[in-house]
Amino acid sequence: MDKSKRAPTQRQLRVGEEIRNALALIFSLGETHHPVLDTASITVSEVRISPDLKNATAYVMPLAGSNKDIVMQALIENASRLRGLVSRRIILRTSPKIVFKLDTSFEEANRINMLLNSDRVKQDVTKPRDDE
Repeated sequence: MDKSKRAPTQRQLRVGEEIRNALALIFSLGETHHPVLDTASITVSEVRISPDLKNATAYVMPLAGSNKDIVMQALIENASRLRGLVSRRIILRTSPKIVFKLDTSFEEANRINMLLNSDRVKQDVTKPRDDE
């Protein structure tokens, strides 16, 4: 089995959740001292961390997707500062490098919901079967 496709370990999940909580707290308290990041409401939906705990990917979404390009640019530019702020809150042997990605799961869920509620799909679901 490919190493990259293995399920995350309990330690990875626990450290990822700690980082997610730390980032959410940093954003909510406005500790970044960056005008865009301190004024935007940012949701940190998930943090995935590598097996060696050295790299983390944080999936974020500004509230209602507003100014997502500006917020993402600010996050990318301030990634090293945020890494330092996280390392003050979490005690780890090495502070993981954090990469920020826009969380598209909300948009994907909305798209699937719209497809399931479309007339075409409803027709197939309510269509009587031939064998009945």
